[in-house]
Amino acid sequence: MTHHWGYVGAVASAVLFGLGATFNKIVLTTVPPIVVAGIVYLFAGIALSIVRFSPLRRRVMRLLSTPTKTDKKFCRKDALVLALIVISGSTIAPFLFLNGLNQTTAINTSLLQNAESLFTVLIAVLFLKEKAGKKEWLGITFLIVGAVFLTTNGQFNQLTLTQSLIGNTLVIAACLFWGIDNNLSKFLCLKEDIILITALKCLIGGTVLLFVAHIIGSQLVVPINTLPYLLTVGALSIGFSILFFMLGLREIGSIRTGIIFSTSSLFGALFAFAILRENFTVIQAISGLIMLFGVYILYRKSPAHVAKSCELDS
Repeated sequence: MTHHWGYVGAVASAVLFGLGATFNKIVLTTVPPIVVAGIVYLFAGIALSIVRFSPLRRRVMRLLSTPTKTDKKFCRKDALVLALIVISGSTIAPFLFLNGLNQTTAINTSLLQNAESLFTVLIAVLFLKEKAGKKEWLGITFLIVGAVFLTTNGQFNQLTLTQSLIGNTLVIAACLFWGIDNNLSKFLCLKEDIILITALKCLIGGTVLLFVAHIIGSQLVVPINTLPYLLTVGALSIGFSILFFMLGLREIGSIRTGIIFSTSSLFGALFAFAILRENFTVIQAISGLIMLFGVYILYRKSPAHVAKSCELDS
């Protein structure tokens, strides 16, 4: 059990997040986007806190355990990193994204969301000095091309990138902050109490988002029939999705984990087809196969003896 667990974690994270995208579509018909974001992050934090302080902790920790050595100590520097993660990925990014979504088209947003993977890779290569060989770049190319065609369904003629400049810029900026979040999380992925770290990130982020929603005048009233969806998204698609994402970071690094996470768009489309009966076209099916082939290339690239890229230089 070496780098294989990293790929299991990254794919599991993408599957759970894709499920959340489908359930969010149901809730967003009656609840403002920023309120949905705040509530699901808050529910994620509560669910993880329950796991952390209950007998379930041991079972979950065994599930997340890998041969990679973890660090028990949580120092002041780690607290600073956690604060930056909350600010960038759980507060600024969702706020920018939701405001951008209101000022641009859905197809523009779907295409531009793929910038998160690109920012994750660029930051990892330029600032964290992670290495990517030719075969890895080939796998990354397959995943990004597949994601672009999957999320747009090949309807590039409907893109209005120059007409919705402000909204598009906000979406791209959100992706930048999510890319920063993904790479900062690498500094905490080796901590033993990863459940508590993730719970704090979600609790603080959700609280801040709901406070911002109150400030800007959004209605905080949530219909009772949406609670099951919000609870499911919070606990699974945010809480455990982030946990599995951290597992991926620990074992295979920011580049592979961030890129593989882009398959969440594929799983989101499949769940939307199965649950919401939305169309799943031939173009999307082919794009999904291209993305899965990209994951296979990345997986075959990593030898079992490769040093864990999540280990930081001393």
